[in-house]
Amino acid sequence: MASEPNEGFTAEERAAMQECVRELRAERQAKKGKADGERDVLTRIVEMPEPDRTIAGRIHAIIKTVAPELTPKTWYGMPAYARDGSVICFFQSANKFKTRYATLGFTDTAHLDEDDMWPVAFALKELTPAVEAQISALIKKAVR
Repeated sequence: MASEPNEGFTAEERAAMQECVRELRAERQAKKGKADGERDVLTRIVEMPEPDRTIAGRIHAIIKTVAPELTPKTWYGMPAYARDGSVICFFQSANKFKTRYATLGFTDTAHLDEDDMWPVAFALKELTPAVEAQISALIKKAVR
């Protein structure tokens, strides 16, 4: 019998799961005062190829400015920002999953609810002043 072409997880999915396990271990260490989420996020950003590195760096700076109460951490190997341990928003590098654009995403704990449907992920190709203003507004709304 021929094997199915999509059996199991892809290499990228397996790598994301391994990152998640590392992050859970780091969270346990953080509770013991032995981890630094911001250092981990900045390390991941530096490891990204351009233009994702620049975009992620600017998003990090925007979030630190408009929502300093959020705690940087990695989430599936990507930069994320949490309140009380729950991720509010995250950056996903285009390179990591071989997509044509990076993504700024929000979880269900973000306060973006509007009516019966609202966007929770945004494609990013370039950060212009107008896009940075939109991101600032979204972050402010997400943490209100």
